[in-house]
Amino acid sequence: MSTNLAVKILKSHLLEGELQQGHEIAIKVNQTLTQDSTGTMVYLQLEAMGIKELKTDLSVAYIDHNMLQAGFENADDHAFIQSVAAKYGIVFSKPGNGICHQLHLERFSKPGDVLIGSDSHTPTSGGMGMLAIGAGGLDVAVAMAKGNYYLKMPRIINIRLEGQRKPWTSAKDIILHILGKLTVKGGVNAILEYSGESVKQLSVPERATITNMGAELGATASLFPSDEITYDFLKRQGREEAYKPLSADENADYDETIIIHLDEVVPSAAMPHSPDKVATIAELGAIPVDQVNIGSCTNGSYADFMKVAGILKGKKVHPRVSLTLSPGSSNVLKMLAENGAMADLIGAGVRLLEAGCGPCIGMGQAPKSGAVSLRTFNRNFKGRCGTVDAEVFLVSPETAAASAIAGHLTDPRSLGEEMVIEEPEVYANDDGYWITNSPEPRTTIEMGPNIKPVPQGTPMKRELEAEVLLKAGDNITTDDIMPSNASLLPFRSNIPELSKQCFSTIIDDFSDRALRAGQGIVIGGNNYGQGSSREHAALVPLYLGVKAVIAKSFARIHQANLINAGILPLVFDREEDYGMVNEGDSLFIKNLSALDDKGFVTVVNNNTKENFKVIFQGSARDVAMLKVGGALNYAVKGERNDV
Repeated sequence: MSTNLAVKILKSHLLEGELQQGHEIAIKVNQTLTQDSTGTMVYLQLEAMGIKELKTDLSVAYIDHNMLQAGFENADDHAFIQSVAAKYGIVFSKPGNGICHQLHLERFSKPGDVLIGSDSHTPTSGGMGMLAIGAGGLDVAVAMAKGNYYLKMPRIINIRLEGQRKPWTSAKDIILHILGKLTVKGGVNAILEYSGESVKQLSVPERATITNMGAELGATASLFPSDEITYDFLKRQGREEAYKPLSADENADYDETIIIHLDEVVPSAAMPHSPDKVATIAELGAIPVDQVNIGSCTNGSYADFMKVAGILKGKKVHPRVSLTLSPGSSNVLKMLAENGAMADLIGAGVRLLEAGCGPCIGMGQAPKSGAVSLRTFNRNFKGRCGTVDAEVFLVSPETAAASAIAGHLTDPRSLGEEMVIEEPEVYANDDGYWITNSPEPRTTIEMGPNIKPVPQGTPMKRELEAEVLLKAGDNITTDDIMPSNASLLPFRSNIPELSKQCFSTIIDDFSDRALRAGQGIVIGGNNYGQGSSREHAALVPLYLGVKAVIAKSFARIHQANLINAGILPLVFDREEDYGMVNEGDSLFIKNLSALDDKGFVTVVNNNTKENFKVIFQGSARDVAMLKVGGALNYAVKGERNDV
C-alpha cells in the first residue's frame, strides 16, 4: 500500500494504538512551544505535576502576545515563565523577538518531527514538513512531562494543487479560496496534506501561510512535503543540517482528495465576521477603508514585508487610513532596516509596531467605532479587534498595501506588473533576544500577585442535575466563551478576574447566572468552541461551575480542553433535540456511572418531562480523566478511578 506523508510521520512516532481513523493513538513528541497568553497556565500545570526533567528534545517559551505593559500583570507573567524556563532548561524568547510560529519556522522546525504547541496556529510549521499540532495547555504540559500526546487518528485529506498561479495572487488568496470551499468545519478531525506539482510554486514562508490558516478550517494539522525548496530555505537560515527529504509515496492513499486549481484563484478577502465568508476583491468593490494592519504569524515574513515596501515606495498612505506593521520576527525587522525597506515604509507614513502578535489578538490598535479594517491576519471574529461594531476583512499583504494607498479596498492587479521578491542569500540570525537554558532545578519560581492557582475539576458524580445557564448557536468561538482583548489579556493567569467576562460577547450576566446557580450546563450548536486553543475557554467555565456542555458538535481542541478541565462534553444524538432545550431548563443527566467510549447517556428535561439522548464522543482514557475530575488530576494521580 502506498503511504501518505502524514501516516509516515505518525507511524514513526507511534507509541500506542493503531492508525485507524477514529481510534485513539499516542505519539512521541519531539518539540513543544508555548506563548505567554497560554504559557502561564501551562507552566503552573507543569509545576503541579512535580516532574524532575522534560522528556522532549526541545521546548521553547515565547513571549509574543501580552506585551503591552500598562500594569505589572504582563511583566509578572513574563518573569514567571522565564524562571520556569530556567528551572527546566526551556529555551526562552524575550519580548520583541517576534511571533512564536514565525520564529519556530526560522529557528527550530524540523521535517519529520512532531511539534505540539499551546496555540491553535502551531500547524504553521507544517509548511516545512513537520507534523505540528495545536493543543490545549495541559496537553502541552503533559507532552513536556511525559513526551507523548494523545489524539484520535484523524482523516487524511489530500489537497492537490494544480495549475499556474496568476500574477498578484498570494498564498493568502490560496488559503482563503480553500476556506471559501471547505468552510471553517471542513478540516475538523483531519490532517490536510498538500501535494501536486504546483506545490513547487510556493516558498516555505508561503506554505507556512497556508498551513497557518489550516487552523481556521478546524484541521488537526496541515502538512507540505519537505523538498528542495525546504532545503533551500533551511540553508539560507543556516540550518541545512535539519533537512530531511519527505513526501508521500506515489499514488498514496487518502481518505479524500480535493483538487485546487491555482489558475482559478484571484485576490480575495474574508468578509466580517468569519474566515470562510470569502469573496473576490472584484466582487466586493471599492469599500472605503479606515485602518490597515499588516503582519501576524500568517503574513509576517521577509517577502511579505518587502512586497509591501515595494508597493509603498515613493507613495503615501491615504490621509484617512491608519496603516500599522508588525513583523513576524526581529530578524525580519533587522533585515528591513539594513536594506533600506524600512525607510521606504516610514516615508510612506506607516506606524511601526514591535515584532509580535499585537492587533491580531486584540492587543492594541482597536479601530474606531464602525470602522472598516483590512488585516493580513487569520481571524476576523466579531469584536476580536477590540471594537465590537468594526468590520474586519482578511486580505493579503499586497491587497492591504494597495488599499492603504487608495483609501478603499483595491485589487493589487491594478498596480501593473507583478512584484517579484528574491529571497536573501542569508537570512539574519541574531540571538540577542534568545536565552538558552540548562536545567537548574533549584531556581526560585517568581510568582506575582496576579498569578492565581489553576482551577481543578472534581470527580464526576453518578448523576447530574443542573440548570441550563446559556443556549448558544452555531460556530461559537473561544473568543465568545472567553473574550480576548487588551483589557483582559493581562489576566490570563487570573481565572477569577477573567470569569467576570465569560460569554460576554453573547450575554452580559453569565457570571452572575453561574454563581447564583452554583453549577450549570451550557447548550451549543454546531462547531462549538472553534477558534483558538486557549484552555481558558474551559477553565473559566469550570471555575464558574459549568459541569457539562451539550452541543450539536465540537471543535477538536476545545472538546479536548473541556475533558482536560473535567467538564463533560456531550453531543445531541439527534440535532433536532437541540430545539427541546431552553435557557433556565433544569436537566437531569442519568447513568453517568455507565459512561464509556461507546454508549449513550439519557437526559431528562425536568421542565418539559421529555427525554432525549446524548452521545459521549471520547476515548476510554477521556472517560477515565473525566471520572477523576480532569487531566491534571489524572496526570498527578496516575490512576483510573471509578465513579
